[in-house]
Amino acid sequence: MPISPRSRHAGLAALKDGRTPSEVRHRLWRFYNYSKPAAPSQCTGLADRASRVYQGLNTDIQPVGARLHFLPVRMRVPLKFGPETSTSVTCARVRLRIADGRGRIADGWGETPLSVHWVWPGQLAYESRHAALKEFSIELARAWAGFDVSGHSMEVGHDFQEQVLPKSFRDFNSRRGGEPMPWLAALVCCSAFDLALHDAYGQLHQLPVYETYNSRFMNRDLAAYLTSAGGAAVSFGGRYPADFLVAKPSMRLRAWHLVGGLDPVDASELTGREPNDGYPVLLADWIQRDGLKCLKVKLRGNNAGWDYARLIKVGAVAVANNVEWLTADFNCTVSEPAYVNELLDRLRDEHPRFYGMILYVEQPFPYELEQHRIDVHSVSARKPLFLDESAHDWRLVKLGRELGWTGVALKTCKTQTGALLSACWAKAHGMTLMVQDLTNPMLAQIPHVLLTAHAGTIMGLETNAMQFYPEASAAEAVVHPGLYQRRDGEVDASTIRGPGFGYRLSEIQRELPEPAALFEQ
Repeated sequence: MPISPRSRHAGLAALKDGRTPSEVRHRLWRFYNYSKPAAPSQCTGLADRASRVYQGLNTDIQPVGARLHFLPVRMRVPLKFGPETSTSVTCARVRLRIADGRGRIADGWGETPLSVHWVWPGQLAYESRHAALKEFSIELARAWAGFDVSGHSMEVGHDFQEQVLPKSFRDFNSRRGGEPMPWLAALVCCSAFDLALHDAYGQLHQLPVYETYNSRFMNRDLAAYLTSAGGAAVSFGGRYPADFLVAKPSMRLRAWHLVGGLDPVDASELTGREPNDGYPVLLADWIQRDGLKCLKVKLRGNNAGWDYARLIKVGAVAVANNVEWLTADFNCTVSEPAYVNELLDRLRDEHPRFYGMILYVEQPFPYELEQHRIDVHSVSARKPLFLDESAHDWRLVKLGRELGWTGVALKTCKTQTGALLSACWAKAHGMTLMVQDLTNPMLAQIPHVLLTAHAGTIMGLETNAMQFYPEASAAEAVVHPGLYQRRDGEVDASTIRGPGFGYRLSEIQRELPEPAALFEQ
């Protein structure tokens, strides 16, 4: 009889906890025979098999060094997030070094835009928030380099987020005083390190990292992380992320274009300050150039007249240019479900075609879900309702489901580890998925696209860096042209190959600035 993943996990846990061979045999036998307890004498030989499995787990790694770079990027046009507007962003690029038990070393890379206005809306001056995110990222570099935990990249990443990140977050806010940095900001700062960890794991084992999310490489099954919703016939025992991922993903993915609150929809909205840089400005020109079929419309959430008129205007351009789908994104600015319901009902009654084109509604309500436990069943009865900013982790996805949310917008900027756990929990409970952008340029785009392909979304992914800073990714586009331009309404990920995230980093000619932090054991 082969050792099942669940039994393997039980045996490993027993061995690691220092149980005797007899106790290990008993525990393994109980996992094989759920209906009745067994005497240890019935389990002869299983401890030896468990020991072989344990000794064969030479795939575990641990971090031994971290290097952090800050890459400033200027936007060609401003991007409005709720009440605030971005004109630039700093990307955190991380090299994380790992080692295994045999002394082998590998480097992995991760990158995330430190999008101040998205992660930390508030009254504090922009530069104060920006500087705090960079300072916290440097502190995390030190913490990651000294994190003395081994396992699969997902296990190490999870343990860091459970054991280290919360305390670092509390201590940082305590030292700073004043307006506290939000938890979402801490997650985004952490995400570049977590992405680099997953890439490094694949690099060390010379495998695409998505081929390692299974019982062959992982010590823990999903039951070590997740619990099901009350009353749900769901079990995570003996199941791994691979059980919820797309086995043979398509590498051509439908791309959603962002219609920002300041983006001119037609010529009447031009101000004369638009760039003359060879890229489109008007919405119809973007649609025609890129063959777009999906538009995400940013709304204000505090001005129903403006929001309705914006949807009508964008809808008219969309229909005239053969766009198929729309979505409405309120960026956490709505406080009452009635606001969204009345807008949707009016659209249904007065413009049923535009209403029918809305595939889902994204995050109207405040992202502090535990503080704002708004019953949203009335909204999701009209259109699928997706968590975005609120979906920090699977626990909040669980709470969101109880409140009436029906889908989850995943983001790699909230860590690869967290995105995978949220995806598994959501799919196990019948929730649908999207993958949303943080205007990911350069390396950040690659894990973003891979998550979409492997998670299985209802319709592609949002990808808009080519709208706001297309030249920022020029070096990466030489190797991966289909990732940084949209053609026939899609991005093409077929150039991603090789170990880790398949960056093909040695082929990308990018000169990095001096490290902002470097820590090695």
